Amino acid sequence: MSGGGERVLALLPELLLLLGAVGGLLLGLWTPQHRQWRVRLLVTVACLASAVAAAVALPKPAERVFEGTWVVDTTTGVVRIVIALGVAVLVWLASASLAGHPRETEAYVLMLLGGLGSVALAASGDLLLLVAAYLLASVPLYALAGFAKDSAGVEATMKYYLMGAFVGVLILVGVAALVLAAGTTGYLDLAALLPDAPPALLAVGVLGVLAGVAFKAGAVPVHFWVPDVTAGTTPPMAAYITTIPKVGAVAAAFRLLAEPFADVPLDVPLLVAVIAAASMTLGNLAAFNQTDVLRLLAYSTVSQVGYLFMVVAVAARTDLAVPALAIYLAGYAVTNIGAFAAVAAAPGARTITDWATAIGRHRWLVVSLVVCLLGLVGTPPTAVFVGKLAVFAAAWDGGLAWLVVVAAINTVASLFYYLRWIAPAATGVAASESTAAAARGTEPGTFAGTAQRVVIEPVVVLHTAAVVSLLLGIWSGVWLAVLLPG
Repeated sequence: MSGGGERVLALLPELLLLLGAVGGLLLGLWTPQHRQWRVRLLVTVACLASAVAAAVALPKPAERVFEGTWVVDTTTGVVRIVIALGVAVLVWLASASLAGHPRETEAYVLMLLGGLGSVALAASGDLLLLVAAYLLASVPLYALAGFAKDSAGVEATMKYYLMGAFVGVLILVGVAALVLAAGTTGYLDLAALLPDAPPALLAVGVLGVLAGVAFKAGAVPVHFWVPDVTAGTTPPMAAYITTIPKVGAVAAAFRLLAEPFADVPLDVPLLVAVIAAASMTLGNLAAFNQTDVLRLLAYSTVSQVGYLFMVVAVAARTDLAVPALAIYLAGYAVTNIGAFAAVAAAPGARTITDWATAIGRHRWLVVSLVVCLLGLVGTPPTAVFVGKLAVFAAAWDGGLAWLVVVAAINTVASLFYYLRWIAPAATGVAASESTAAAARGTEPGTFAGTAQRVVIEPVVVLHTAAVVSLLLGIWSGVWLAVLLPG
């Protein structure tokens, strides 16, 4: 009994998220519509408790529980903390747009369940659990994408669902091929048996499983849903969809390369490296001409997957991979949420010019935006800068020097389209200019080109994200030494 209790306690962070979802749903059923903030508070407490439990467990030795299907190690611990804190912040970011919605409670519950599925992706030590995690990290997000129930949201949901269903078939085919090849689904058993498996089955299995995690991460070539879904949903939900499942999916890909695919007779690291190079390059090229801020950030997230997949490619080749993954995942989550919070602060402004006009004289808002956007580039002293240095070092140490060169070129190139947003925001855009641009048809007018009152909750999130990004960058050595001893 004590052994079973210890195994259950190993999943305490996940249990707290689950209890928060169930408790929030029950509380919402008995709470008047105008007091749904109680559910929001309960969900936040559950997320914070989960993050604390994960932080306490982080320094402990790695273990595998429930017949080795669930892995509790440094990678899982970092993902737990990032996702729990990320969901807590995103719940409050979405509160302004969800307040008064007849299904407000359900939205918060779905956000928790999607976060739980993302953690399960990272912790999976068995292919069957990976499939279940894929579904749990997908189905709630389909509902969240179209939560506003407008035409754009419905279209986004359909595209997201259909693409997810197609890739879901691919991952099932991949799992079936690997089971046929090795006769097992556990990662450790697969690592021992796959090197002697038939090459054809092995190739189908690897491609199918990698397609599933690449879809959740938004990597090329299964990235086509990202810009349409991001632009079709609300900014808070776009922030959620491009952050939470991506963190779990990248960690899942990292574990696959480090364990079952580490010694297969196929050059899987090279395949992932090519995906990384394609993602960062195509994401940057597609972002160059974007005037819609949500689509610009959507392609930015595609390019960021490329940098994240660099460390995935060398997961089994260098000891630098785990700390590099940890700092980049944390830095990306904070900075990406901050960038989308800037969009949510002026929800009526969809183009770069309109956004610059909408924020009016809120200069500190522009300062925080600049920190977040330059943070996504990898400008010191932000967290992503430290993360990129760590990822580049890991890739170089893992024998992928050519990929480091490609990533460095793409980093410089990405500065261009971020500056296209920063420049008008920093210098100011006259209202008449925005209106005239819309009239000429050079930019799709989203609202009258006049300054509007910003929404306070996203502003708070934006400023907080900017500060945390700087602090994580400045003190990265300290917190990595605390969280990742040895």
